[in-house]
Amino acid sequence: MTELEFILALRITICDIWIWIYSTFTAAVMIIKQIKISGFDVFCYIVGCERTVIGAVIDPGGNPEHIAEEAKKAGVSIAFIIHTHGHIDHTAGTGRLKQLTGARIVRHRLEGDKNEVDILLDTEETFTVGDIIFTIFHTPGHTPGGICLYAEGNLFTGDTLFVGDSGRTDLTGSDRAALGRSIRRLMELPDETAVWPGHDYGPTPSSTLGWEKRNNVNAREYGFYNEGGPQ
Repeated sequence: MTELEFILALRITICDIWIWIYSTFTAAVMIIKQIKISGFDVFCYIVGCERTVIGAVIDPGGNPEHIAEEAKKAGVSIAFIIHTHGHIDHTAGTGRLKQLTGARIVRHRLEGDKNEVDILLDTEETFTVGDIIFTIFHTPGHTPGGICLYAEGNLFTGDTLFVGDSGRTDLTGSDRAALGRSIRRLMELPDETAVWPGHDYGPTPSSTLGWEKRNNVNAREYGFYNEGGPQ
């Protein structure tokens, strides 16, 4: 290696180190609060950026006053209300929560009720909450406009993926084959990704994608089974 080649390699190495340091120490710290809404065992989530305290509520299926109070306790200012899909058990508290917080409602365009929504999602894109940058996955199957949200190693799956199971496909607008395709795409994320489901239907309130590959009852049918995954 010549002296010039050595200097260039050293500069590239130093640059890579600084990029790693920047990405490691400037990554957003996400606040996550899981709230169980009575009735259909729905999970609602308060997610927030620790630095900016800007946050969002995912799937306020009821008890809006309680959700607002929990956000206040967590020190999170709710700027957005995000629906993973439009079913009433995930959206019933939206109107009142909007009154309490002034938050904007976010939903995929295919989920209907467009007049009530402030931000319509058309394509898979990113969505920013404070310093947190969510990747939006369009995951049709349970409903045509279902979405999942991924950021900082956390995946909020609504009724697409549960702990040990997946969403119903016997409802109007459901498509079992489409749901299988949607879940297979999610399984491309790292195995250690935390799964935060839309209902408390499993043995634990959350899991990981690696665990789902080994244990989900639909893993073989939908083509994401991995017998070498975590037990």
